[in-house]
Amino acid sequence: MARSLIKFGHLPEKRTAFFLCDIQEKFRPALSHFEQILEAANKLVQASKILNVPLVVTEQNPKGLGRTVAELDISHAHGVYPKTKFSMVIPEVAAELGTLCGGKLECVVLFGIEAHVCVEQTAAELCSRGLQVHVAADACTSRSQEDRLLAFERMRQIGCFITTSEAVIFKLLGDKEHPNFADIRPLIKTISPYTGLASNTAKM
Repeated sequence: MARSLIKFGHLPEKRTAFFLCDIQEKFRPALSHFEQILEAANKLVQASKILNVPLVVTEQNPKGLGRTVAELDISHAHGVYPKTKFSMVIPEVAAELGTLCGGKLECVVLFGIEAHVCVEQTAAELCSRGLQVHVAADACTSRSQEDRLLAFERMRQIGCFITTSEAVIFKLLGDKEHPNFADIRPLIKTISPYTGLASNTAKM
């Protein structure tokens, strides 16, 4: 039953991990909707701590591109891994896949930058390993909006669920009676900012 629910987009709280891809300081001025996607990413990072969902963080060439932005408190991360490979699935992270969630990892919520490079290549590798990937689109961006949106289409084609930060959080909660609902409530009280995923007409 649980496996069939996962096929249809269910996120089991105890078998899900969050992967934060390369949200680093040097990218800030170059990326579309950076401040808005940072707000959505922050919701996910905070939710991972409250719900005790493992958080895996990578940093692309941190010596040249800086560390993860200060606005994201990743002190509770399962690990923070430097890399030069575009995909997050470097040997150190691959070794962790079998231990996350007590060895029962089935779903990954993926977010970060750039959508058409590191995020997309990570999604492909995770899918190839049999994991169900949920891409939080409002917490992902690229330098160009065209690359960003087309990346979401390609990731959908390989079997990813394209979702939002708020949808992820509500799926993990599953019920208003969840014991951490009161702690999560401040994260979902304010509507997520506009990140260009819908047309300006839809925004109005």
